[in-house]
Amino acid sequence: MATIDPAPPAIEAAVPKPAETTPSTLPSATAPQTTTTATTQLPSTADPTPPASQSGANPKISTSGDTTDTRDANTPPFSPSSTTPVLEKEELDFSGNVDVNDDLPTETDLKRVGDLLLLDSQGVSRPFKELYTGAGVAPRQLIIFVRHFFCGNCQEYLRTLSSSISPESLLALKTPTFITVIGCGRPELIDMYVQTTSCPFPVYADPTHKLYDYLGMTRTLNLGKKPNYIHSNLFVTSVQSIVQSLKTGDKALKGGDFKQVGGEFLFENGKCMWVHRMRNTRDHAEIEDLRRVIGLDDAKPPMRKRWSHGIKEMKPGKPRSSSWGRARSKSKSKAGKEGGLGSTTPEEVAEAAEDEKALEEDRKLSGRPTV
Repeated sequence: MATIDPAPPAIEAAVPKPAETTPSTLPSATAPQTTTTATTQLPSTADPTPPASQSGANPKISTSGDTTDTRDANTPPFSPSSTTPVLEKEELDFSGNVDVNDDLPTETDLKRVGDLLLLDSQGVSRPFKELYTGAGVAPRQLIIFVRHFFCGNCQEYLRTLSSSISPESLLALKTPTFITVIGCGRPELIDMYVQTTSCPFPVYADPTHKLYDYLGMTRTLNLGKKPNYIHSNLFVTSVQSIVQSLKTGDKALKGGDFKQVGGEFLFENGKCMWVHRMRNTRDHAEIEDLRRVIGLDDAKPPMRKRWSHGIKEMKPGKPRSSSWGRARSKSKSKAGKEGGLGSTTPEEVAEAAEDEKALEEDRKLSGRPTV
């Protein structure tokens, strides 16, 4: 018991010691108060200055010597601040419908691009101006700029174009005309592209994209509305494009810039007479419009099958629909109204069986691409 009694006094002696130190810290706490009073006098000197919202205090804090040097080149239409991001030129890509115009390129623009080189399937270069001013070329040239070589939408466009306009019909016009296609991928993929699209016109490659840039074509991934020249659906074209790119092996990444969109340029006697620039990835000029511009009639191109892309044979007296999907929806709605019985004709049954057969064939062959 006697050994336990000394312990409490030791604790009690330890308790007052921190109590003694606390008063010693109080003076130290009061010392900073004197220093803070000195800092509190600073706002009194800043009272005459206007509020921060009017004086632009935040810009002064956030900006530096670098911003003052580049202010003339990249000054936005508002006062810059630390919370205002200023995009660099390489970041200015479009994700929606692009607001471009169809203005004709100037003579300066054409001189700038005239000597830019294009590559054929063998890698042989040719200046751009030789496509519409070279020896032995037709006096009128329609040059079509497509997207990357795996783009299913552009492949659909060339299939529909090839089924509607032949080289013979172009050369038979009052002003002989011809068509040239330019893509933004590597020239090693041109042979595959021609075989896939059945395109009878020459195809060149511009892997540098300089022609696209200098002639006012831009970049976007927006699909836009489905045009009349696409006779397949988005799922089919996407699957076929993926399969096609995988089949090329190490060339799968050489198709070109996926964001790049193109357009159509009509040259006559060396001068650009008509232009259409794409606003989205499915915004090529409609085939009927092209036929009208180059002097053909505005007849609609023949319908093609969804998977095999072969031309459908239209039965005599059967009305033509603008697309397979619309015809399918109309037949379904008609069947619903009439109870689903007696609304299917033998021709429609045969056509459906033909579509199923084409689907099975393309499942075995892995199909063609479209992205």
